[in-house]
Amino acid sequence: MLELGFFYLFAGLAVVSALGVVLSRNTIHAVMFLIFCFFNAAGLFFLLDAEFIGIILILIYVGAVMVLFMFVVMMLEVNFAKLREGMLQYLPLGGIIALVLFIEIIAAAGSGVFSPEGIPDPGHAAQQVNNTVEIGKMLYTKYLLGFEIAALILLVALVGAIVLTLRTRKDAKYQNISRQVNVRPEDRMYKVKM
Repeated sequence: MLELGFFYLFAGLAVVSALGVVLSRNTIHAVMFLIFCFFNAAGLFFLLDAEFIGIILILIYVGAVMVLFMFVVMMLEVNFAKLREGMLQYLPLGGIIALVLFIEIIAAAGSGVFSPEGIPDPGHAAQQVNNTVEIGKMLYTKYLLGFEIAALILLVALVGAIVLTLRTRKDAKYQNISRQVNVRPEDRMYKVKM
């Protein structure tokens, strides 16, 4: 009974924080809601005895990817007033897509697939089962191509974030490294007679 209560707590908070990501007007607040959603998803993994995935979710996504998102969001200095100017022209198409998705969600919920009888009880794994070893076997045998593609996508995202933050400003002073290395001592020191 206590485990069911924790499930509803983590699942409810994950849904609320996911709505906060989508409905938030401030991008910093959206990133913070996404971090909170990841913590709740990690709690759900802990309930399923998948501690390794829960810890990886916190360490990798919250500790690295969200910090990168926050860094990019703060460095871009997006003009939100300019972005919202043409929002009304996309409202009918967005409303139609939202309506179709809502109908699909209602149809899926009413189909009986998600009823308590249709979902098997995951139970708890035996004590001798090491989920880290099992994930490693599955990841590096059956899903190796997908794992490598995901690594490449993350690498491209990292390079893109670095490129977005590299910009030249006219009001900043820059060093000329080759000029500094090639300087002679007599160029730096002057003898002055008093």
